[in-house]
Amino acid sequence: MEKKITSHITKGLFIVLILALLDVVAGIWDFKLASWFRWIPTLVLFAAVIGSSIHYGSQNNYRVSFGDLFAYGFKTTAVVGCLLIFYTLLSIFVLFPETKEIALQQARSEMERDGKLTEEAINQGLSITRKFFVPFAIAGALFGTILVGALGSLVGAAVTRKNPVSPFETNTK
Repeated sequence: MEKKITSHITKGLFIVLILALLDVVAGIWDFKLASWFRWIPTLVLFAAVIGSSIHYGSQNNYRVSFGDLFAYGFKTTAVVGCLLIFYTLLSIFVLFPETKEIALQQARSEMERDGKLTEEAINQGLSITRKFFVPFAIAGALFGTILVGALGSLVGAAVTRKNPVSPFETNTK
């Protein structure tokens, strides 16, 4: 019986579901914007991409190359990035519409605490941020995901065991 290989789309969807669940729990319990929580989704994504690459290698009996593993991890990351755009929009407009105002209030208090900016400069900066909040959120979700996923793909490809295949053997993938 031939072993089924889990698709990068399936793994990407699973990772997004985990990240979305984590975000919803953080939003409900009001620690979504806490400084200690900001790195948790990043670490989860990093570990999940590494894990998906290792799992892909094991499903192929480790008869894979570094490039195969990296490509699989990066394709998984691309799926996660695309789906996170939709979740980000859902989160901003439906699930947690107050997030925008809370983030702007936090930004104002941090700028005021610094004491280096005038009230006019603070208001101007917040006005620009308010106007471009959604594009900034989408760009942050996409580029942050791609960066962390690329690093996770590299690490996953590096740490996964590989059984070299002779070029004279038939490929049994």
